[in-house]
Amino acid sequence: MGRKSFLIAGTSAVISLVFISCSTNSLYQKVYPALLDGKYDSEFPYRNCSNELEEISNSIKLVNSIAFYTSYIFDEKSKVTLSDINLINYEKTSVKEILFNRTASCSATIILENNGLVGLLTVAHVISFPDTILTYFSNPDGSLSQNIQSISIKNRQSNYVPDLPNSGELEIILIDENRDIALLGKKFSPDETRLIQTFNYKWGYSHELEWGSFVYAFGYPMNYKMISKAIVSISDKSKNIFLIDAAFNKGFSGGIVLAIRDGVPNFELVGIVKSVPAEYEDIIKPLTKDQEAEINPMLPYKGDVYIERQQIISPGITKVIAIEAVKELFLEHKDELIRKGFYFKNLFSPDSLKSSTASKN
Repeated sequence: MGRKSFLIAGTSAVISLVFISCSTNSLYQKVYPALLDGKYDSEFPYRNCSNELEEISNSIKLVNSIAFYTSYIFDEKSKVTLSDINLINYEKTSVKEILFNRTASCSATIILENNGLVGLLTVAHVISFPDTILTYFSNPDGSLSQNIQSISIKNRQSNYVPDLPNSGELEIILIDENRDIALLGKKFSPDETRLIQTFNYKWGYSHELEWGSFVYAFGYPMNYKMISKAIVSISDKSKNIFLIDAAFNKGFSGGIVLAIRDGVPNFELVGIVKSVPAEYEDIIKPLTKDQEAEINPMLPYKGDVYIERQQIISPGITKVIAIEAVKELFLEHKDELIRKGFYFKNLFSPDSLKSSTASKN
């Protein structure tokens, strides 16, 4: 009798849970009538999704990039011009030789880990340093003369993620400066990468975004891993760029933008953060050293001055590269990527190719 009562009670509990679940779904549909419309959501998520967001954040990495240059300085009397640059011996012609470097940092996302092979998606403009830099002497009227003052040659470049194995040194696997997209990668041992978290959500369709679509953005602004929420504004879809109102700081470039289709945790990758509109202005500043006394603003400054160029960004206007541009680039280089071991199931499988073709039509 006791056993029978227990079975009846257990059955009742299951029925109750089903009823509660159905009631909850029904309630959500009443409160959010457009929740299951198959479109990207324009409302804030209806339930907690911190666990999923934390999982995604573990695939976001900070990439540091440094380029090393040798600069050859010429005397103005030597009158070295662009036509001479390939004919002269820099070491013999120059009057001075200087070593220097340029650094930059950006965000990247681990989109592949396969038996030790790791691939990270980021932007091209941060890790693309020029091979050669030329500076020119000035004419008396301030215009640039044809005489070259210096030529700087890039000797090598290092791109690395500090928390990846073996100092995280990465190679540039694929780069397209016109689309501003790059794929970084490296082959590590499988044991070294077994705990690496990859981005495991669907690659979406940015052309399905609408005015007011809600998105999350992940990145490393100012070297801090952060998540931000934003609203989409549609620009020219033919240029594979759209706008979001997320706050932007240096280092956010290369971060990912996720939309939500029919409620969390249905995240989809719809783009990567590119840049913000910016202006530059030249500011005259006093030439002081750290150990010197603080300048008194009440007295005229009589020391040396110099000009510093500062970038002024427009907060709240962030450009995003549409995920379609990434798909197109990877598909164009499909054979090359597969040959190097970078096989993306979400793009290269027959079913994915059919889906991509259908979405274009």
